[in-house]
Amino acid sequence: MTEIITGLNLSLLEILALLGAVALVAARWLPPAARSRATIAAGAVLLASAIVLSVTGLRWQLLPVLAGAALAAPFVFAPVLRRRPGRRARWWLALPGTVACAGLITTGAVAAWAFPVPVFPEPSGTFAVGTRVLQWTDPLRPETFTADPDDRRTVVVQLWYPAQSSPADAPRAPYLGRTEGEARTVSEALAAGTGLPGFLLDDVPRARSRSVFDAPVARGRFPIVLFSPGSGGVRTQNTAWAEELASHGYVVAALDHPYDSAAVVLADGRTITTETVSSGDRDKDEELAAGWTAVRAADLGFVLTRLTELDRGDDPLTGRLDTARVAATGHSLGGAAALQAVRRDHRFAAVIDLDGYPHGPVSPALDRPALVLTQAITPATDPRYLPRLTEVLDRGTAPGYRLTIPGAAHLTFTDGPLYLPPVPSIVGSLGRTESPRVVAAATLAFLDTVLRGASTDLTRALPAYGELSVHHPATTR
Repeated sequence: MTEIITGLNLSLLEILALLGAVALVAARWLPPAARSRATIAAGAVLLASAIVLSVTGLRWQLLPVLAGAALAAPFVFAPVLRRRPGRRARWWLALPGTVACAGLITTGAVAAWAFPVPVFPEPSGTFAVGTRVLQWTDPLRPETFTADPDDRRTVVVQLWYPAQSSPADAPRAPYLGRTEGEARTVSEALAAGTGLPGFLLDDVPRARSRSVFDAPVARGRFPIVLFSPGSGGVRTQNTAWAEELASHGYVVAALDHPYDSAAVVLADGRTITTETVSSGDRDKDEELAAGWTAVRAADLGFVLTRLTELDRGDDPLTGRLDTARVAATGHSLGGAAALQAVRRDHRFAAVIDLDGYPHGPVSPALDRPALVLTQAITPATDPRYLPRLTEVLDRGTAPGYRLTIPGAAHLTFTDGPLYLPPVPSIVGSLGRTESPRVVAAATLAFLDTVLRGASTDLTRALPAYGELSVHHPATTR
């Protein structure tokens, strides 16, 4: 009764409350013979639904619906309580009140559509998906964001991995955190970082992903995909993408970067919020971004080292991590970090940049295959973006692919389309289900080819998802 119905973005109880409110407002316009019965039935349905929802959790989107019904109730119930037909107000006097009540109810329905509880797509691969969260401290790297000389760089990592099937009633992992409390902390930080009122994202921590915490690892040895989120982003921001990759036999390790991610909840309960703030000066901001990118790139290399130790140690993932087949990936600033990580660390076999401007140096040249997924880039988007990206790919000594996704926006490459208003300028125009599908499908086509040696011709496969430009050493020199 409280499970959100995909597409409608409402639970059955919420639908009943909405229908009850609509019927209550409409009852005023029914013939006298039907008005009393309709009023009583609508009121009963609405009251019962509202009571249960107040116990199970009333979402803010239902408040305008209940307000509209409450405004209408005195005028609708008055004739019923008098037990005899009353003189009904002239239609032109009653119409404005009806329109106002209907407007409130419609506002609630639109709000539920615009800000839903995210419903994650069912992964299409053959593996079930497990997840776990780890925290590691690098004893060799001081924490540059604090003045404490003894502070060392700590990262929080979430793994999604191919798992054995869990029971159907096994609880699914919460979105945005290990617990709903952590998820709410992260949700509030994300809202604050984007300037949104916190209540608009209140439903996001209610979401459940498709993975199961600490599910038994599937048999096999799996390639690894490291992921760095965007500036102010968090490790879970691409959960749908990570679960899809894991279901196809990849281990995805996504990082929280303390003092850069919106909020990082550490194992001891401390919460570290972002301290990376733009100055407003373009040249200064580029210098800052290059420094933040370097820290993130070092984080990626450190996590790969820890995963290598995990594979050789005594852990459920021991013997399951193919550390000879590893890709660095990232979104936005994380994409820039992935490019830098591959330049400095030859353990990475490939790189994927999800709409990330290449901050930092462009040398040495990339010598591993690269895939860059972008929205349509124009001088109005950023006059520096395309020339810089083209320079990075043209200098490469390995094949580079840039795939422009039609209808994409910057947040298309995240979980944003699942829970943000479907406004093209914000999340693109691909839709809530198509956005994650396209990004994951293009990613898998590339990874299967460069990490698993699939015989796929990427120049033929990738154009199915957008406009492809190929940068190959044989054609750029």
